[in-house]
Amino acid sequence: MNKKVFISRTAKFLPNKVVNNDTMEKILGMIGGKPSRVRPIILRQNRIKERYYSVDEQGVIRFSNAELMAKAIEQLFDDKFSAQDMELLSCGTSTPDQMLPSHTSMVHGLIEGAKPIPILSPSGVCCSGIHAFQYCYLSILSGISNNAVCGASELVSPLMLAKNFEKEYGTLSQIEHNPYIAFEKDFLRWMLSDGSGCMLLSCNPLDEISLEVNWIESVSFANELKSCMYQGAEKDENGDLRSWKTMTEEEWLSKSIFSVKQDVRQLGEYVVKKAVEHIKNSNEKHGLSFSEVKYFLPHISSMFFYDLLMEGLKDAGIPCSPEKWFTNLSYVGNVGSASIYIMLDELFHSGKLVNGDKIYLFIPESGRFSYTTVLLTAVKA
Repeated sequence: MNKKVFISRTAKFLPNKVVNNDTMEKILGMIGGKPSRVRPIILRQNRIKERYYSVDEQGVIRFSNAELMAKAIEQLFDDKFSAQDMELLSCGTSTPDQMLPSHTSMVHGLIEGAKPIPILSPSGVCCSGIHAFQYCYLSILSGISNNAVCGASELVSPLMLAKNFEKEYGTLSQIEHNPYIAFEKDFLRWMLSDGSGCMLLSCNPLDEISLEVNWIESVSFANELKSCMYQGAEKDENGDLRSWKTMTEEEWLSKSIFSVKQDVRQLGEYVVKKAVEHIKNSNEKHGLSFSEVKYFLPHISSMFFYDLLMEGLKDAGIPCSPEKWFTNLSYVGNVGSASIYIMLDELFHSGKLVNGDKIYLFIPESGRFSYTTVLLTAVKA
């Protein structure tokens, strides 16, 4: 059994040109021809200034989800490591291009020079990407594979176009009469972005700098909590999900069933509380003190949660000073499952890492409240 696994390379791909706060609604469109009343509130809270969309200003989707992922993966290859050398591929996403075939199989089909290899497509929301990473890590750790490529990508901009909401909003005489529906379904239109990120994992370092994977801890609280973020379903009066499969075509449109929705009340009540619980349990299990951590990379969907998470960690006896935090949310946006990859890629190529630096990754998922923590150590050749 191999005792060590290294992140040898990282890469990312962000489509088209940067989209700022003043132009985003021009691309996504105005529901009912009116500017969103929710947008200024959400942008003020999340403090995102820039993001990327695969949909361009003419409404054309320039890159599929699988293409976004393949564009990032292609950057991992060179004379030392080619597509032909890849032994395992796993890619996560919450927004595949189709229900079948799987997302990773579509990505595999786009990688020129790749050979027949094992693949895995984790489902879920933000943790799907880190679950892909965990699967690849365990495969190398066990000696089944010598290397693996993992990644995550999101294509959400087509889901956020105004045309997807016109039918439902048109049934309301005025949005003001039902502000909660407007907030619940308009909320994520101003939160999410497109893009992809990936890593090459190997049993030996390949280049001058690499990241040793010390441990990964994942947990689900679905046994305690009901769904918070969902798509292709609607919540009933008990908070349970009713599947699109039980609905008529008319309901699919009138309730914008295939838009991504989030129960913001439930999110506010539990997301930080359970995050702190998981971080504390992970640290205690591995005997880690945050004083050892040089960089804390949290995938937070909004800077609204920055202070809440910092305060929650402090109250739990896990002080994480602001200088440890590393995030690019404000100028890359919330790219869901790909965010942690894109964040780590920026740090990896920043020139800041020195031998022995410990990097702590934190990925929450509000789908039904899952969390993953990862500890890495920088290794210089």
